[in-house]
Order: sequence, then structure tokens, then C-alpha cells
Amino acid sequence: MLFSTSLERAINLSIAVLLLALAGAVYWYAVRPLPQTSGDLMAPVSAAATISRDRLGVPHIDAADWRDAIFLQGYVTAQDRMWQMDALRRLAAGELAEVIGTQALESDEEARRLRLENIAEAAEKNMPPGDRAVMAAYARGVNFYLETHRGRLPVEFTLLGYDPRPWRIRDSLLAGLHMYRTLTASWRNEVAKMHMLAKGDRGKVEFLFPLRGGGEVQPGSNAWALSGARTTTGKPILANDPHLDFSIPSTWYMVHLKATDLDVTGVSLPGMPGVIIGHNRHVAWGVTNLQADVQDLYREQIDPRNGRYAFRGHIEQARLERNMIGVKGAKPVELDEWVTRHGPVFLQDGGSQYALRWAAAEQGGFEFPFLDIDRARGWDEFKAALARFPGPAQNFVYADIDGNIGYHAAGRLPLRPAGCGGDVPADGAAGECEWQGYIPFDDLPQAFNPPSGVIVTANQNPFPPDYKYPYNGDFAPYYRSSEIRWALAKKDKWAAREMLGIQKDVYSAFSDFLARQIVAAFDRKTIGPREAVDLLRRWTGQMEKGTAAPMVVALAYEELRKAVIARAAPGAPDEYTFPMGPPVIEKLLRERPAGWFPDYDELLLDCVKRGVAAGVEAQGSKLSRWDYGQWMELRIDHPVLSHLPVIGKYFNIGPAPMSGSGTTIKQTTRRLGPSMRMAVDLADLDNSSQNITIGESGQPLSRHYKDQWSAYYGATSFPMQYDKIQAEQVLRARPTRWP
Repeated sequence: MLFSTSLERAINLSIAVLLLALAGAVYWYAVRPLPQTSGDLMAPVSAAATISRDRLGVPHIDAADWRDAIFLQGYVTAQDRMWQMDALRRLAAGELAEVIGTQALESDEEARRLRLENIAEAAEKNMPPGDRAVMAAYARGVNFYLETHRGRLPVEFTLLGYDPRPWRIRDSLLAGLHMYRTLTASWRNEVAKMHMLAKGDRGKVEFLFPLRGGGEVQPGSNAWALSGARTTTGKPILANDPHLDFSIPSTWYMVHLKATDLDVTGVSLPGMPGVIIGHNRHVAWGVTNLQADVQDLYREQIDPRNGRYAFRGHIEQARLERNMIGVKGAKPVELDEWVTRHGPVFLQDGGSQYALRWAAAEQGGFEFPFLDIDRARGWDEFKAALARFPGPAQNFVYADIDGNIGYHAAGRLPLRPAGCGGDVPADGAAGECEWQGYIPFDDLPQAFNPPSGVIVTANQNPFPPDYKYPYNGDFAPYYRSSEIRWALAKKDKWAAREMLGIQKDVYSAFSDFLARQIVAAFDRKTIGPREAVDLLRRWTGQMEKGTAAPMVVALAYEELRKAVIARAAPGAPDEYTFPMGPPVIEKLLRERPAGWFPDYDELLLDCVKRGVAAGVEAQGSKLSRWDYGQWMELRIDHPVLSHLPVIGKYFNIGPAPMSGSGTTIKQTTRRLGPSMRMAVDLADLDNSSQNITIGESGQPLSRHYKDQWSAYYGATSFPMQYDKIQAEQVLRARPTRWP
């Protein structure tokens, strides 16, 4: 008995010691790195400044001048997102394997082949002095954080066993180039189309790759502006919800910058200064991806042994660049690359080698106009700042307190010779498809105060059919832009708070059309999967979680897509992911041309049958119990913490059943969705709203780590505090010298 009691005491003591040790480790590695958000901070600022954080942890920076404001932006962003910032610059530079290991090697190799580090280095050298000063102020703020927090950096650095190097101007450029690469990967469509043309019928393949779907409304992620004539206040409303890949931490970082000549709030990109999307005291703006083609592949006649290649009947010498990729726990990997006049020899396919020309890599000054955008007081100043925007090419939607609304595409768009569409690789040796500069900014699609009082962009093709320059792009179908216009046409007057109801809309006109086609085919044939058809017959086109019909139509579309590809290019790889796929298939079903399928009704019913078989395997034989939300289930894993045993899952999001689709206003896939929602009321800026996906902080034990997820998932939002700031913590920055 005595032995038993002693043993129990020993066990209890061991458990207590273990818990104390665990608590100590948690405190040391995860609590200590949490940011200081109140009290005094001795910092190298020119005058006293304050950082007030609201209930979401959003920093409202009030400084003496813009240099101090940007310095403090770098500091507070590093407080909340330092590991994300370091991961972004490593991802772009091709240096992730150095700290993660071989699983990041493929990503690093692509980044090195794209020469992102080289591009950033050249851009830094050629940057205008004013833009360099903005980047330098931000870098000083990040480095002030790093120097004052060595030994108590975010837990990811401890788990991976490394310390981040000082932040450079080049690193901010790398963070921007990562977004540039994400939004301009059209070379993949060139390869897909090339493969399909090699295997299939040219006419049918060209049919699958149109530039427009036939229903675009000019001018063409979702953003719209309503003039005062369409609002309850008589002042404009601007709404924006750009669609990007889900991630932890969130893609965007919310911030408010205030100084003598600056008062702007909205979202920034971690690693880059200024506000990218938001409003100041005079104007508001939203951004969506233009999805223009700014990349061309060139098939090179090159000798890989010596880099000599043909161009217009002459032999030229490519430049050899050697890369050494560090790999944690393994030997470095050497990567040699030839660089031609068209760019790096980026791809080997079918015995041929292809160089990639990319607008981001072109020589010349890399301008950063966002501080000018942040300060703009009207359309002319806003447009002048946009003219300096290098890319990635974007749609900018605008509204101001004077009642104006506007739209302008911006970024470098290649000017190609006639006959060179950029949709398939060009013959590099012939030299007939060389870029002839860029489309002038003033000739890019634009609008100002249209008579309708409405401007809508949703990644659709914004170029008029008779546009005077050749262009190409992987534009989105017209469904979302049309749905937004139809929704806005339902009322004469709108309030800012009502914009969220449109942003969360999950009606799919395409899926509704496809369902009606399937039902009609069944009624004509009177054979087929009756239970599935009955679900579609009662369905209203809402791609809503918790229901079965959206899953039926989504599975049927996948089978239909495969059937169309197989008919156009038998034996070609199944790599057709062109955004115009839905309107192409809609046109095919409406017109039912001969030469594609002998019996379209039979095709539709067969696709439903095969889709149902796949659904049964996933969710069982009772179709009425199927859940589209589970089929579209979202899981967002933390790239480092998710790998911790037992507790790792608590740092992730999901699994979460999702509603929406690629053709609904709330565009959702298993990979991407609205990355931020904003609605700006130009009559009362404090009546505006904004929220991001997960939370403001990347620190796992911060209360702002994922405090916005529930609101995001439930499609509610938060006040976009501007003049009426409800501060929960205030950090006072006091001037001091710092080397």
C-alpha cells in the first residue's frame, strides 16, 4: 500500500514536472514572440507616433510623416507576419528547400528557372529614387523588428531551426514578384493548347480556346462601383472581393497609415509597403486580375551543350547562368540554365526546348506607385499613379467623394505583331513574333462616369471586339459579371451594407443551364438516372452546401468536359482547364453543331450516369443525402505547425463544407475563394466594412490568429474603422537613434 502511494506520488510529480516543462516551452517559444501592442517603444522615428490596434488587431499608425508611417508599417507587419514574409521571399527566390528540405526542391527549381531573384536584383538597381525610398523605409522597419527580437522570433523559426536574414529592398520586390507569378501563369495554357493541336482537330481545339464567351459587358475577382444616382446616400459605393488561393496566414494584412500627407486604410501584402486595396479621405479603389497574357513561349533551336541558338538566319550565344540550390539535410542541387534573347530556356517538351518571355522580366525601372495611389485626391491623380504600375496587369475600379466612378486597366501588356496571338509557342528562330513594346496606358480599357451609373469587373474580357491592338488572355466567363449586373439591377437604390449580400451570392447561371439541358434530355429520351434528374428538376441553380443537386451537376460537368476534350483532341493529356470552358460547353449545347457528337441528349445522360457513379463512390448510393459542401470541402493547413503531432490540427482551418463554384459571384473552389471582402461608403467612410479570411496575426497563440474566420465563413463582416477608431491597445513610438 505504501509502495502504491509512493508510486502514485512519483507519477503525479512526473506529470506535474512534464506539464510545467510543457507550459514553460509554450511560453518561451510561442508566448514570448507575441507582439508588444501597448506601452512605449523606443524607435528610430523622427517624432512621436502611435500604433492603435482595434478589436481585430488592425494597426492604425499615426506618424509625423510618411517615412515614419512606412517604417512602422514594416515593423508591425513583421510583428504579426514575419515568418510568412520570410517564407514568401524564399518561395520567390527559390530558397525554401534550404530551410524545409527536399519537398520544396521542385518549387525552388521553378523559381530559379523563372529567374525571380535576378529580376528583383535588376529591378532594385533601376528603381526610381522616390520608390526606392518607400521600400527602404519599410525595410528599416522590418529590420528594426528583427534586431530587437532576436531570440524571440515566431515559433516557425524555432521549429525549422534557422534565423531570418535582414530584410532588403529586393525582398519586398520578391514578395511582389511572387504575386506577379501567381496571377500571370498563362504559359501553361500555351502548352495545353499545343498538345491538343498536335493530337486533335484544329477547328475543334480552337473552339475550346476563345478569347470571349459572347456575353461580356464592357468594361470587364469581383469589383464594382455604383454612382450616387444608384445609392441611398447620393454618394458612390465601391465593393471588392478579389479571389486568390487560401492560405494560413491570410494573403492580406489590414493596416491604416496616417501622416501629414497620408491617411489611407485597407489591405497590404505582407512584405510590401503601402495599401494595395482600400480608401483614403478622397478616393476608394478595388482591384481584380486582368488575366491578360503577358508570357510567351518561344521554341528555340539551341544546342544545350554550348548555348548556341538560331535567330533570323544567324547564330547567337545564350548566356549560361549557374544556380546552386541549398537543400536542408541533403547535398546542394546544381541547376544550369541558358538564357536567350527571349528569356530563360524554361521548358523541355517533346524533344523541343522553349524559352519564356515574361513582362515582369523586361529590363527597365521597376516602379512602385502605391504610395502615390494611396495619396490620390481625385481621378486625374489616381490615373497618373496607375500609369506607372508595371504589373501584374489589373483592373482598377474607382470611386470618390465628389461622386465620380471610374475604371482603368493597368500594367504592361505586350504589343505583338499581327498573326502572333501568344496562344501557342512561337518559332524563336524565325523571329517573326517579337514583341514591339507595350500597349500604351491611355489605350487600355477604361471608363469614367458611364451613363448606367454602374461599373463591374469580374475577370471577364474588357477589350472591345474591335480593339486596335492584338492581345491574348485567359479571361473568365461572363457569368459572374452578368450576375453582378443583374443583381444590382433589382433595385434602384443601394446601401453599402447590402453589398455583402451580392458578394456571397451562389447562384450559377451556367450550372442552372446545364441542369435544364439534362432534364430536357431525360424527358425526350425517358431513360437514364431518374433520381439524379428529379433532383435537378426541383433545383434553382443555387450552389449551396448541404444540398445534393449542385454535386450532381458538378460531376456531370466534369464528365462532359472530359468528353469534349476527347472529341476535340483524342489522346491528348487531360490538361484543359481553360477558364472559358463553361461558356464553350454552353455554346456547344445550345447550337449542337454536327461533327462533334451524334446525339447530344445521349451524351448528357451518359455524363450524368458516369458522374453519379463517381458520386456514389464518394458519398453513397442515396443521392438525396449527398452534400455538395462536403464534395467542395475546404481544408487550409498551416505549412509548418500542421505537422506537429497531436496538436497540429488545431492550427489549421477545416475541414469546412463550402458553397459556391467557379461560375458564381462567390467564386469558390477547393483551392481558392474570396481573399478579402470590402465595401466602401463614400458618404460615410466609417460606414464601410472589410474583413480578410483567417485573421490579422500569423502568431498561433495570438487571439487574432483566426478570429475573422467565423465571420468570413458566415459571410458577415466588420466595420472598416477610419475616423472613429475604437482602440483596444495603444503602442507609443518614442524617437531614438538606431544604427
